[in-house]
Amino acid sequence: MVKTVFFDLDDTLLDFRRAEAESLRQTLPVFGIDPAPAVLDRYHEINIAQWQLLEQGKLTREQVLLRRYELLFAELGAEHTDPAAVCARYEENLAFGHWFIPGAEELLETLAPRYDLYLATNGTAAVQRSRLRLTGLTRYFKGIFISEEMGADKPSAEYFRRCFAAIPDFDPASAVMVGDSLTSDIRGGQNAGIRTCWFNPAGKPPRPDIRPDCIIQTLEELPALLETL
Repeated sequence: MVKTVFFDLDDTLLDFRRAEAESLRQTLPVFGIDPAPAVLDRYHEINIAQWQLLEQGKLTREQVLLRRYELLFAELGAEHTDPAAVCARYEENLAFGHWFIPGAEELLETLAPRYDLYLATNGTAAVQRSRLRLTGLTRYFKGIFISEEMGADKPSAEYFRRCFAAIPDFDPASAVMVGDSLTSDIRGGQNAGIRTCWFNPAGKPPRPDIRPDCIIQTLEELPALLETL
């Protein structure tokens, strides 16, 4: 029986892809770079790759935040552009990006009276705290675990151990991790010894090396599924 539900934030509850694109459209022109669709798409690819390297322990958070711009600007022939300045402006803009994934707020309204909900995110603390405040999502969670504040990142077992230690009378057997990322959320839950639910709205193909306990394509499916676990 499930008692505790951990949720990822970006692209699980909030539409990060949209927030990312909007923030880049506001940021890049300030530095003389055209935020053309191809540029935004390429940034997205580079950004995901850097966060995956962080998940593998190959980059630090600070390296990720700058390296994604260094790589993009090198491809664009804009090496003179200061990645630290761009990152700072982008993060300022991103802190206001808070569009919901369809059904997210209704889902939390449904689940909050029934389960102990916790947020588990790898995002930058200042950005995530701002977005949570603007959406009002904080009220649904008994705890918010942001990796920058925890001193460890998903999918490491250490990140989850620190989360578990902050929850009174926590029982891993009654917990489930819900998120859109196989490499961060699902692998992280598996590393921590809890059940996992992959939110896969795009119908991406599964990976043989990362097998979630269950899969949903819409958030509306989750309440009924939790009752069966």
